[in-house]
Amino acid sequence: MASNFSSVPILDWSLTTSPDRKPEFLAQLRHALINVGFLYLSNPPVARADIDAVVDYAPRLFDLPQAAKDKLLMANSEHFLGYSKLGAEITKGRTDQREQYDFATPYEARWKPGEPEYLRLWGPSQWPDEELLPGFKETFLRYLAQVEKLSYEFIGLLAEAFGLPKEIMKGFYEPDGPTPHRAKVVKYPPLDDLESNQGVGPHFDGGFLTFLLQASPHPGLQVQNLSGAWIDAPPIPGTFVVNIGKALETVTQGLARATSHRVLSPPKGSTPRYSIPFFQNIAQRITVKDIKLEFSPEILQLKEQRGEVGATDSVNYTEYGLLPTGQVNLIGRVKSHPDVAERHYPDLFKQFFPHGLPAQGSAY
Repeated sequence: MASNFSSVPILDWSLTTSPDRKPEFLAQLRHALINVGFLYLSNPPVARADIDAVVDYAPRLFDLPQAAKDKLLMANSEHFLGYSKLGAEITKGRTDQREQYDFATPYEARWKPGEPEYLRLWGPSQWPDEELLPGFKETFLRYLAQVEKLSYEFIGLLAEAFGLPKEIMKGFYEPDGPTPHRAKVVKYPPLDDLESNQGVGPHFDGGFLTFLLQASPHPGLQVQNLSGAWIDAPPIPGTFVVNIGKALETVTQGLARATSHRVLSPPKGSTPRYSIPFFQNIAQRITVKDIKLEFSPEILQLKEQRGEVGATDSVNYTEYGLLPTGQVNLIGRVKSHPDVAERHYPDLFKQFFPHGLPAQGSAY
């Protein structure tokens, strides 16, 4: 390999506020994007009080009575938003050992009969009752708004790091309204009562960018380097973990790397691991290959210097560049949550699960 990594680099957001130091940040960002696909972002412009508050809320979400959680089951939502019980999600054909909630930034469903089915994917979240978790919805939406703003600023810096105008990426978002983004609050129980240590199996993220708040001190996140080895990305206080999605890799002709990653369950005798990822979406109707970004020969040469990426354990989101983004994302949700798909998208469900719902842990 011409280039490889054995750790995830740490970038300091505060450098972007100094005209003298910003070029240093852009150089570090360019290296991380091309050669790693993951980075830690320290000193992010998100209120510390709101970060602390959502971290405090995370275990309380899962301590709600089971009946209250079941009211929010994802199967109720054609938007794949809501609560998923332990073992309800599948990655690479095997059951993930995690319990989770999926939320989104505010959005009212706009789909109308006759429009593409994938437009049904966007819509409002399901929220726990205010009296059961006072202040959670308000706090979490305030947190999401700040991370959303950060994500747009970050994508502009990414363009600059590749020698492009920072405004050029705006063409990938919805032109006539907000682009809703997704988030999760995830609980990974320890191995005591589990048959598998797959917190979540090897996968790529879709969309453009992920901003992960590791909300407890547990290790478990691992990223796969260019030669296929798994590298730990343990929690670092005061940081987000940022990684590249498959859509952004496709748009940048492979310059920005979507890196395979996974989460291992906490060991026996441990406490649960919590994480809060934010996923930046792009417009649903576009096919990313239809928008060409022009990079200089000097920038493209950096990809050549990286060398070829070795085999990875992740295979999802290969449809970017072939299908509209919304269809790619819908396919990903159908594969991950077949129970939701069976109820709301029966034709797609039959396409990917012709023999019916898979047994937990089985391959499809």
